[in-house]
This record gives sequence, structure tokens and C-alpha cells, in this order.
Amino acid sequence: MGLTVAIVGRPNVGKSTLFNRMVGKRVALVDDRPGVTRDRREGAGQLGDLSFTVIDTAGLEEAPNASLPGRMRAQTEAAIAAADLVLFLIDVRAGVTPSDRAFAALVRKSGKPVVLIANKCEGRAQTAAAYEAFALGLGEPVALSAEHGEGLADLYDAVKAALPEEMRVPPAAEEEAAEEGLAGDADAQEAPRRPIRIAVVGRPNVGKSTLINRLIGAERLLTGPEAGITRDAIAVDVAAQGRDFLVFDTAGMRRRAKIDDRVEKLSVADALEAIRFAEVVVLLMDASAAFEEQDLRIADLVEREGRALVIGVNKWDLKEGAPGAIARLRAEADHLLPQLKGLPVAAVSGLTGFGVDRLMRAVIDIHAIWNRRLPTHALNRWLEAALAAHPPPAVAGRRLKLNYITQPKARPPSFILFCTRADAVPAAYRRYLINGLRDAFDLPGTPIRLTLREKANPYARRARSR
Repeated sequence: MGLTVAIVGRPNVGKSTLFNRMVGKRVALVDDRPGVTRDRREGAGQLGDLSFTVIDTAGLEEAPNASLPGRMRAQTEAAIAAADLVLFLIDVRAGVTPSDRAFAALVRKSGKPVVLIANKCEGRAQTAAAYEAFALGLGEPVALSAEHGEGLADLYDAVKAALPEEMRVPPAAEEEAAEEGLAGDADAQEAPRRPIRIAVVGRPNVGKSTLINRLIGAERLLTGPEAGITRDAIAVDVAAQGRDFLVFDTAGMRRRAKIDDRVEKLSVADALEAIRFAEVVVLLMDASAAFEEQDLRIADLVEREGRALVIGVNKWDLKEGAPGAIARLRAEADHLLPQLKGLPVAAVSGLTGFGVDRLMRAVIDIHAIWNRRLPTHALNRWLEAALAAHPPPAVAGRRLKLNYITQPKARPPSFILFCTRADAVPAAYRRYLINGLRDAFDLPGTPIRLTLREKANPYARRARSR
């Protein structure tokens, strides 16, 4: 059973900086402003020979339970309950505050092993000030600078000393024991399918976190009526329709001209990175205002990144279900997004669960299309018929010749068409070919890449030698 470590403390004591240090990359948003982290984020941490799941949490604040800080505190308390070890951080520059004392009592009540960390200890004077943390009653503080990586050896010793004896087995030894136990069975076992990576994106307050919580079946992500609650792109594991998924909840994406806050810029950059990492993107829209300009901008961005796209029209429970409403939405999607003609559109309600199964079925189907490879002989038979039905135009009095087509890769389906004078083929004829590929080989909704490449002239060398 793996070790789980939760990092807790007041806002702006350096929890996300320590999280990034442990996972070995900058994944959690970090800013000088307090309260940047809201949801709890998990990652694979490493400290010496210790491997563990590390949880970054929101800053603990005293606030009513129904308020946003109160809901953030509930998420942190859930992380403490799930952890085997708690790292309690204080800011040595600020000293021990009344809030530190209140939340130290909360951590003690959990009964979990605790390592007290006096963070932001750069220099001897601040290291000496760290001993003020003895007053919290959580044992000897570890002087640390998460930003500069100082004191990690002392943290490693403190973590090993705080762990129960049965959890101190190095991960390498666990792996060797597992390999010995499974010797001879590895070949007989079928390799598991990788989870489908999904990014759920959209404008602020369209219900992305609520939908993912419905998929998980638990209040894993922070939700509420306030717009812009989500900041980090949080990955969660989901099982549905007999498949495994890795689903990324992302921050709401507004028009670039409206973004002037630095933290929002970082959040949107995190969402864009999630799109690039994903295989399928679910673009969530509000049923009361679907296909707004920003929705179309996001869809166009997803197409340019080459990701499969599914549109989810959320909050369908608030909309009167007029006959043919979903069919009209699909027709509107084809009209407004012709570059993704036939993309799946699902009406859903993250609050009630309506349509969620259909949405996940659409994700599986579009993922299969996005991965599809076509045989070269079938492609060239199609090309011959397409040229016969609509020959390429003559440019400057010379007929263009399209010789043959092949598919070098999928994800998304990408084709190379060998021809003469590739730069002279009109854009309208390229669209004709792409739409023909989409219709003939049943590739609805997925981006299609068509590259025109000039065929080498076998007589060019002979002409130069004369």
C-alpha cells in the first residue's frame, strides 16, 4: 500500500512550492499572493529513496462552513483524513501566529503522524527563529527553504522517523518483492489499457467541477456559485463505460482582453497545458448561452492543437426540453464549426447526472476515431473517385496533378498527398478533399491534417547536368 503525504498550513506559507519541489516539476501554481491554491492536488513525490503520493492543499482559514474559504478548509480536512503523514508548514518570517496554533490543534486531533516544517529559512538568523515553532507542540521543527531546496536532507530524516515501522520499507524493495511474487505470470497477463486523457474546458461557471464530481461520485473538487473557483488544472481518475479515464478539471477561460489578473493568466496557461496533454477535450457550455464567441474560440484552439473534441451542453435540467432541441444544437455546431463537422454534442446535467453516460460514450467513440488508421490502397481508391467527380482546377493554364495519398500517422488522422505544385492547390479544393475524407471514411468531429507534398521530379537532375 502506497504512502500518502498531505502538506497543510496557513495561506502563503509555501505549500505549493514544497509540492513542486517534491514532484520534481512546476505543476502547482505559485504566487506571492495568499490563497492561490483552492483544490487539493495530488502528485507522485520523491524524497531520497522514499516514494509517495503527495497532496497539496488550500491554506487553512477560519471562516463559515458555507463560504468559499470554509469549503476550501473542508477539502484540506479531507486530505488530512486520507493521509498517512501530515507535513505542517509555518512561515518562519511571520513567526507562530494564532491561526498556526488553531490549525496545529486541528492536525493533532487527526491522530496522524506530523512533521513540523519551518519554511522560508534562508540564513542563520531565520534558522534560529524556527525554534519558536516548538510552542505548537508538534515536536522539533525542520528548518527548510522549499524555494531553494535547503534542508531537504533534514526533512527526509524527520519523515522516516515519523513513519510507522511497516511504512519504512524502501519502494525499491517493495517492487522487487512484487516482481518475485509475480514471476512467471507477467507473460500470461494482458497489459492494461492506458486511461484516456480528458481535459474538461469552457468559460467560467459552466459547471466543469460539478460534472467531474458527478463522474467520480464524490465531492472531490471545489464547487460553488462563485465564478472562477478553479485555478489549478486538477487530474482525477474516473472509471465509466468499462474504461478508465484521467480527467483534468481546468480554470474557466475568458477572452484574453478581459484577463488582467496575474493568477488568472497562470490558471489559463495551466488549462492550455491540460489541452495539449489531453487526447479528448470536453468543451462544456451553458445550456442557456451555448455557442458564444468564446466557446467557438476554445473549440478552434482545440482543433488547432489536434485534439478530439466533444461538446457537452451543461445545466440541461434548467432548460425546457423542447422537441428536437438537441438536434438543433448539433446542426448549429456543424454550421459554426465546419472544420469539425459531425462532432458529438451531448446534453448533460452535472447536478442531476442526466446524459453523463452518453457524454462518456461519445468520448470513447471520438477517441477511437481520433486513433483510426486507414489502409493506403483504400485511400487511393477514394482519391481516384474524388478526382473523377471533381478534378483539380487548372492554375496559370496548367492542370494540377494529384498522384497518390497515404496516412503516416493518427492522433489526429494525418494524410500526405503527393502532387505537382503543392503551393498552387486552392484552399477550397483542400477543403473539398478533407470533407471527402471525413465522409468517405467516417471521421466525424475529429481534426484532419492534410499535407500537400510535391513529388520529386526524376528529370530535374538530368536537366541541370545539361
